[in-house]
Amino acid sequence: MSTELQTATRTSSSSGGFGRFCQSVLLLLIRIYFFWQLFKVGLAKLENIATPIGFFTKLGIPYPEINAWVVGCTECFGGILIVAGLASRLAAIPVTISMAVAYWVADRNAVLNIWGHPDKFISAPEFPFFLAALIVLCFGPGWFSLDAIFGRLFRRRKEEE
Repeated sequence: MSTELQTATRTSSSSGGFGRFCQSVLLLLIRIYFFWQLFKVGLAKLENIATPIGFFTKLGIPYPEINAWVVGCTECFGGILIVAGLASRLAAIPVTISMAVAYWVADRNAVLNIWGHPDKFISAPEFPFFLAALIVLCFGPGWFSLDAIFGRLFRRRKEEE
């Protein structure tokens, strides 16, 4: 291999490594900031379950008691799993669905006018959680997560066998 090709390969792999490092740091910050907030929101719902039950009843959501518990548990336990980076993509699925349903039920006008009035869509309270859940669902939790740590441990054990 020529010296120029070796240098180019080293440079691209080191910049790729730096890019992956930056991506993992950003994913860690997103997970900690947004999903800690979601955990607290879900915990508050579970601690005072009558409030979301009343709100769901007012919105006409069927089985408001069951749905309030499901949403509270999804936000609370899904949020904490994603903060830790444990089963992150799996936990991001119900969180994403929950936020999409919340958008549709509580702020349908923002969804229907996403192209005509995008400011309404992005200013809805569900938006940051919805976007953050989609990011984790698509890109995973990053290198600084329990998912990644367990993955590295299992790969090492497999290589040793």
